[in-house]
Amino acid sequence: MLKYLLEKEFKQFFRNKALPKMMIIMPLMAVLIFPLAADFEIKNINLSVVDHDKSSYSQLLIQHVQASGYFKLTDVSETYNESLQSVEKGKSDMILEIPSGFEKDLVKEQRSNILIAANTVNGMKGGIGSSYLASIVRNFSSDIRSEWFQNNSRLNTPRFEIIPDYRFNPQLLYRVTMIPAIMIMILAMVSGFLPALNIVGEKEDGSIEQMNVTPVKKFYFILSKLIPYWVLGFVVISISFLVAYFAYGLTPAGNLLVIYLYASLFVLAFSGFGLVISNYAQTIQQGIFMMFFFVITFNFLSGLYTPVENMPGWAQAISTFSPLKYMIQVLRLVYLKGSGFAELTTQLLALISFAVFFNGWAVLSYRKSH
Repeated sequence: MLKYLLEKEFKQFFRNKALPKMMIIMPLMAVLIFPLAADFEIKNINLSVVDHDKSSYSQLLIQHVQASGYFKLTDVSETYNESLQSVEKGKSDMILEIPSGFEKDLVKEQRSNILIAANTVNGMKGGIGSSYLASIVRNFSSDIRSEWFQNNSRLNTPRFEIIPDYRFNPQLLYRVTMIPAIMIMILAMVSGFLPALNIVGEKEDGSIEQMNVTPVKKFYFILSKLIPYWVLGFVVISISFLVAYFAYGLTPAGNLLVIYLYASLFVLAFSGFGLVISNYAQTIQQGIFMMFFFVITFNFLSGLYTPVENMPGWAQAISTFSPLKYMIQVLRLVYLKGSGFAELTTQLLALISFAVFFNGWAVLSYRKSH
């Protein structure tokens, strides 16, 4: 009986000409394009400069800012108010105002004040841009002091060299941490949406009534809906691995079998969740809305965009109930750190619990009469 049900599900899947194509196109496009488009490293910040000093040091500072690669000099104004108009017109994002006497104060007092103003309509761009600019100014000041110490043999000042060691992501590339998370986002959409909408669609066209009058047990019916999407989940994540390798040269530092094991549990859990939704949704529109709401919520609470540790306490508590949180942790740790089962015990227990809970709920809540 299970074999017949599985044949029916696979035939129904391949009968839809769009779905098999989407199983290839979706991971291909998402893993290929999204990490490049959603790069949280802020660049091309339009900068307006007000240089009241017009000295060699002020010009050197401006050159340092431009050479950083983060800023584009789009305006040079004589006064702060003129520069502010450039910001208000949208031509500039930030203002760097160098006061008169900047070089004199720097040489005599070894300190000087500089004004940094930012347009914070885009809070992220304004905040991070201000941090970048402040860091460049500090580095410039340090470079100047180091130069003075080197040129003055009477100053016997100790020098320190800081050697950074960035573990697991040496280039600090945002896309390296983003790609594993995107893979799980795609996996969640495939394994959650498809089984949910499959059953709801059968409710709408009445074909599920033919199954309801047969002696097929609920367990086998639910199982026949899970297995096809379990297989499709493996296909989707395998395509994602290949795209990550050929497009970015990204390969897992750990064992690929560990990822597949955890992915199978995640697909089982999220497919079960999709079936739970299908048991309560009466139309495709209801199913789409309910799944979309929960998937978006799970995404925001998963650590996909911001670390869970940075969230408020109540959000961290709610994130405990997001299956995506644990699977994203698994993929990032295996891909970047090379973690194994010993370090992923918490995630293993969480995914097993989700799989048992959601699939048990799906079996118990399914009613043969609709």
